[in-house]
Amino acid sequence: MATGKHVAYYRVSTAKQGRSGLGLEAQQAAVRTFLNGGSWELIGEVVEVESGKRDDNRPQLLEALRLCRTTGATLIVAKLDRLSRDAAFLMSLQNSGAQFVAADMPGANTFTVGVMALVAQQEREAISSRTKAALAAAKARGVRLGGNRGHELPSHRAAAASAAARTAKARASAADILVSIEHARANGATSLREIAAALNAAGTTTPRGGKWQASQVKRVVDRDQV
Repeated sequence: MATGKHVAYYRVSTAKQGRSGLGLEAQQAAVRTFLNGGSWELIGEVVEVESGKRDDNRPQLLEALRLCRTTGATLIVAKLDRLSRDAAFLMSLQNSGAQFVAADMPGANTFTVGVMALVAQQEREAISSRTKAALAAAKARGVRLGGNRGHELPSHRAAAASAAARTAKARASAADILVSIEHARANGATSLREIAAALNAAGTTTPRGGKWQASQVKRVVDRDQV
């Protein structure tokens, strides 16, 4: 039976998934099912949005661990097996000094996570070695790797590709902001002013790099509902 303070850490694969709740709602349900009963308090919920490219930075994990250390709370994750190949996550968890629990593996401890981290790191190094060997073999066969292969895009196609890239970047940025807004709401922000304050406190800037105002939050929310 769970007792004490907890901070929930969730991971979603893309900004779109984070905004829609796909995957996130299932993780939240697993955490609440695990905590059901007992005398417990969920003092924070943190959502990490993965970009899809390899990146060992886990800013939301670090924030969740910091909150655990400063409040004496226990970090809770929904599915540790889902994160078992993420060496950076596992090592951060192992070295944090914070207490943690996994809803799907309640018996897991620091030793368990340490073993999982070693296996994940070994697997990553093996993949890296195989990739380098394959590239070296391709180069030895005369295959040109990377860069321009002599096929320049016509100017109009290049311009269209550039515009599409800018649009995709803008959409990704907007989706990330919506995830941050949902995160603020999940942590108790109800008014536009409170959401703006939460975004500023988290270091989330406007698309132009400025501070958030209630009117700007309203425009983002209104666009998402169109």
